[in-house]
Amino acid sequence: MPEPRDERDRVVQLRDYDACRPDRILREMRDYWDGLRRGRAIPARSDVDPRGIARTLDYAFILERIAPGAGRMRLAGRHLIDLMGMEVRGMPICAFLNTSSRGRFSDVLESVFKAPQIARLTLDGKADYARPQLSAQMLLLPLRSDLGDVTRALGCLVAEGDTGIAPRRFDIVTDEVMPIIDGGTTMAPSPSAIGFAEGMAEFGPRGRPAPTPPPPATPHRGFPQAETPEERRALFRVIQPLSNPEA
Repeated sequence: MPEPRDERDRVVQLRDYDACRPDRILREMRDYWDGLRRGRAIPARSDVDPRGIARTLDYAFILERIAPGAGRMRLAGRHLIDLMGMEVRGMPICAFLNTSSRGRFSDVLESVFKAPQIARLTLDGKADYARPQLSAQMLLLPLRSDLGDVTRALGCLVAEGDTGIAPRRFDIVTDEVMPIIDGGTTMAPSPSAIGFAEGMAEFGPRGRPAPTPPPPATPHRGFPQAETPEERRALFRVIQPLSNPEA
């Protein structure tokens, strides 16, 4: 019979010791956000210090509202980069959602900025070739910008399971909105006055206003139907001089 191994020889995997637990991560993020308020309803973006969320930093992100129902990543943790397989800073947050769920997510996101209020979403990443099934949780917490308006959000996205081949995108299973003050009212997410596609059309890829298209060129005088040099040359006519100028 083999001799029993000493407990000191047992190897403990770090991932087994500190497993990814979405509820714990979301709770710590919510507690950190509450601690930033200091008697205010909503904390400011400038109050967020990465050192205060060291344990949840890999799952954290900061959003900037760029249009009704649309936001782009200003900062994002390693976990989000692994899910997409690329740097996600500057990308729209809807890139993590399948197209069928982006409309609903746009409504929820806009309610976070407009009410303002807190939102929690349960997500599902369907299994596919080399992509195991993933379940995920997302938390969205409003922030004030330096100008005082609610156009920023602190959030976290936690997916459980093997990522597989990136990018991974999710469908919304459930969404819940919560008041920023206990006992307060919430605003039900509803379709924005400007849809996501229309809102994004007003902005360039980096959130800057898209250039206004130039007005149509005014036709040259004398050539009302000519738009190109070739068309204008086709309208030229040769005028023969009179044989008897005095006639």
